[in-house]
Amino acid sequence: MAKMKITREEALAFHLEPVPGKWEVQATVPMTTQRDLSLAYSPGVAVPCEEIAENPELAYDYTNKGNLVAVISNGTAVLGLGNLGALGSKPVMEGKSVLFKRFADVNSIDIELDTEDPEEFIQAVRLMGPTFGGINLEDIKAPECFIIEQRLKEEMDIPVFHDDQHGTAVICAAGLINALHLSGKKIEDCRIVLNGAGAAGIACLELVKAMGAKHDNCIMCDTKGVIYQGRTEGMNQWKSAHAAATDLRTLEEAMKGADVFLGVSAKGAVTQDMVASMAENPVIFAMANPDPEITPEEAHQVRPDAIVATGRSDYPNQVNNVLGFPYLFRGALDIHARAINDEMKIACAEALAEIAREDVPDEVGLAYGKQLSFGRDYIIPTPFDPRLIHRIPPAVAKAGMATGAARRPIVDMEAYRETLKGRMDSTAPILRSINNRARQAQARMIFAEGDDPRVLRAAVMYQRNGLGKALVVGREDDVRKKLEESGLGDAVRELEVVNAANTRHLETYKGFLYERLQRKGHDRQDIHRLAARDRHVFASLMLAHGHGDGLITGATRKSAHVMELINHVFDADAHHGAVGVTALLLNGRIVLISDTLVHEWPVENDLANIAERAAGVARHLGMEPRVAFVSFSTFGYPVSERAQKMHLAPQVLDARGVDFEYEGEMTVDVALNPKAQEAYPFQRLSGPANILVVPARHSASISVKLMQEMAGATVIGPILAGVDKSIQICSTNMTANDILNMAVLAACKVG
Repeated sequence: MAKMKITREEALAFHLEPVPGKWEVQATVPMTTQRDLSLAYSPGVAVPCEEIAENPELAYDYTNKGNLVAVISNGTAVLGLGNLGALGSKPVMEGKSVLFKRFADVNSIDIELDTEDPEEFIQAVRLMGPTFGGINLEDIKAPECFIIEQRLKEEMDIPVFHDDQHGTAVICAAGLINALHLSGKKIEDCRIVLNGAGAAGIACLELVKAMGAKHDNCIMCDTKGVIYQGRTEGMNQWKSAHAAATDLRTLEEAMKGADVFLGVSAKGAVTQDMVASMAENPVIFAMANPDPEITPEEAHQVRPDAIVATGRSDYPNQVNNVLGFPYLFRGALDIHARAINDEMKIACAEALAEIAREDVPDEVGLAYGKQLSFGRDYIIPTPFDPRLIHRIPPAVAKAGMATGAARRPIVDMEAYRETLKGRMDSTAPILRSINNRARQAQARMIFAEGDDPRVLRAAVMYQRNGLGKALVVGREDDVRKKLEESGLGDAVRELEVVNAANTRHLETYKGFLYERLQRKGHDRQDIHRLAARDRHVFASLMLAHGHGDGLITGATRKSAHVMELINHVFDADAHHGAVGVTALLLNGRIVLISDTLVHEWPVENDLANIAERAAGVARHLGMEPRVAFVSFSTFGYPVSERAQKMHLAPQVLDARGVDFEYEGEMTVDVALNPKAQEAYPFQRLSGPANILVVPARHSASISVKLMQEMAGATVIGPILAGVDKSIQICSTNMTANDILNMAVLAACKVG
């Protein structure tokens, strides 16, 4: 599978557009009328203020404290980049904030403190305590991070968690539980070697000992070798706590006969000889970032029986903190916890380990392009497993309740699990799945409009994201000039520029086109003009002859015009069953609207065809189709001949015996709102519709554009379904990113 390449320009553009940074603040209450303002602020706000002053616990009811975490750093140990200072760390802390939101629906704000003095740092954070439900410390160098965290835990009554220490430790512990399970060993019997006596290393060893590993079976090493009792050089109180009574002095000596190696040190710290000297079925967690202490390939060359994990996403068994911190805080916040204690961390690790031992849901396999199952190459769940959100927080909450860390215990755990499921953005797994399927497909994608800078940027991103080969229809000098103007001058060597002048297939294309159009009033001169001078037709001919796997067009011309040109080469019209399906994404929901491209005024049979095509697209996206035929009338009232065809279309599907849910005719609110559906107990949908079949193309267009402009919905499509080859038609207002999304759909052959 092709590796992803991220350029500096692309990374900077991502942080710059559409607005600088990665998150914004939105109001959750109406702020429209004078009355709203009077309730939100003066005088109405005085009431909750008085209530909270009298009973501080009520802050969790009347403010956002209960779902708000601060990500705080001073930038002294940013990623692997070292001391970049407070401001230099801000992009990382913003990123951490959006991960909290994306994975566990925890609101988070980043705070960068401009001090390297632990006392100043502690004082600043402690004083902010009333604002937050929890504090996530990040990227603070050792040993200051130990002092800061310990003091804040003692002085604050909310969870304080240094993720570089304990986040790594929790995921490492989860992987270790399963690795030992596979190798048939018990943690209390294992000889464990840890290399790297910084924040993460010490936390890993502390948690492993809390889980049952024996002190003298654990050997900690740093750059000067083994940390043994009596050593004075390069020591501090945190290392001393883990000094072992041992004669071993070097990492090499310590590795002989060891069952487990945990590495949070540096690239290349472990040799193949060291691995060869380990006990049977050794467990190697080489977690140095960005490059491991030893690669899985190197370890397996000398020890095929080794179970290996790293910190990298391009190897199996990634120790990824995003599996831990969002869910630890979610569980802690939901019990209004005073702290995140060892028992809560161990509960998180055990829940993660348990998930990995179970059958993996189909959507995870679909997202990763391979079926995963518990074994040596899968001991830790993937970050996009949908079970994490409703399995880990309850385990953390239970442990918090059992150990007295909860201020407000959860009474109905089953109901809590259900609310957690509802917190997740259902669109994210779908988008991730199609991106991963596209990466597996490695399609040669034809971009027809190589004279448009947006299309060129999308083509470059398609190739650099490792999705496949980008073929651009255009003139080489023009493509080069436009790429240079976009700051992507170096990309011209990566793309393949194709046109009528440099292809050896032009005569074949013209012969094929003449065969199709000779009885439609086109002579050979017309055919030459179409094939050699119209890029939409030329690109379609490339696709028809297998000289590419998918086609992206329409960013520069009206879709009706582009459809007309494509139809010279393909049967992509209403008569041949082509349909346009547009996906609307908003507030974690996805709804498909059709037909948005082909049928002007469909009758009941056409509407049934549209429903079937849209159901196919939904399944391609990993959704279970629920179709509503929508109108201004619900089940015959008000009576109107305009709504009649929407009433008849479900009867056509009845006769066809299709295998998905459908119902109609109904208004949009009845289709989408389960409460409104309750008024019609006889209706057949088991939940809100996710496909709306509308009466005509004009109503489809109005609906989509209204949702886009007024509600800010993300629009993907129209997705062209029902054509033999994979073609996606963009709209003229699409950004480079939107065009890339269309290419991803084409690569997955959606539709």
